[in-house]
Amino acid sequence: MMDQSLKAGTPLALCTLLLISLTFIYLLSGENPSVSITSMTRKLHHSKHSLAIHETSMYRDELETALEGASMANKTVIITIVNRAYTEGDKPMLDIFLDGFWLGENTRQLTNHLLIVAVDQTAFERCRFLRLHCYKLKTNSEDFVDEKTYMSEDFIKMMWQRTRFLGDVLRRGYNFVFTDTDVLWLRNPFSGLTLNETVDLQISVDKFNGNQWSQTNPINTGFYMIKSNNKTIALFDEWYGERNNSTGKKEQDVLVDLMQKGAFERLRLRVRFLDTIYFSGFCQDSRDANIVSTVHANCCRSIRAKVTDLVTVIHDWKRFKDPSRNKTIEYRWSNHLACQKSWIP
Repeated sequence: MMDQSLKAGTPLALCTLLLISLTFIYLLSGENPSVSITSMTRKLHHSKHSLAIHETSMYRDELETALEGASMANKTVIITIVNRAYTEGDKPMLDIFLDGFWLGENTRQLTNHLLIVAVDQTAFERCRFLRLHCYKLKTNSEDFVDEKTYMSEDFIKMMWQRTRFLGDVLRRGYNFVFTDTDVLWLRNPFSGLTLNETVDLQISVDKFNGNQWSQTNPINTGFYMIKSNNKTIALFDEWYGERNNSTGKKEQDVLVDLMQKGAFERLRLRVRFLDTIYFSGFCQDSRDANIVSTVHANCCRSIRAKVTDLVTVIHDWKRFKDPSRNKTIEYRWSNHLACQKSWIP
């Protein structure tokens, strides 16, 4: 009996609903009763689209803002990562790093594209004080404030945090030159880098074997340029994914393992290994001060030793640039004595 009543009342209910809908449309249309449901739908869609654009601009995160602010026209950024230990002391490492840009050839304007990534509040505030492009890295509550001795557990953790962050930069579509803060930029290095799309990764080495395409070169992740594409993003995903299977190894060792297992070929990556005559370090000095671009305080154990020997490099550079220098005498870099002694127990 109840079912029959419901069936009988259904047409009446539908008519009532239709009448209410038509009245609602009429009221919304104002003085123009000819407004159509289609036009109303279009207006509603346009409002939602405008709201979505507004929300995107409102909620764009801090990293995107920092990357965009430092980016060159081709979406390339120079990135270095610092903590408090690199910003304190009589002559902080960060200050020495910036001295290189000030004293180098055609390097001062590059600081406009330099992004300082701070892993603690002190380093972030120091960066802001220097009026540079700054970003504070979220580090999962890890304490990366103080100096991390080479190959210590905290040092390895910090290197993996760095790898994770740089992979995120690639996923956002930015190319970058990563540089350790203990690398002096004495000349604009872009003249010695391949800037077209044919090379995915260009990376420094401790000692150059004479072949820029040879995978037997001992790579150093303290300085490299990388393009953002599907291949390089896949490399970083695989690289970071190995962190839990590499106890006692730093991220650089794991990248070497991947290379030796054929990851570069499998991902179809074109990788160039940088000649130390242009991109040098304490492991192997450049043979020619007339063309060297960067000097890395590699093969060195402590920040204190790096600072001492990098200051000496700056003095060497000033001596080399001195117009009164005797150009007939072969120029030689000073020995890196503090770094050599840093390995002695």
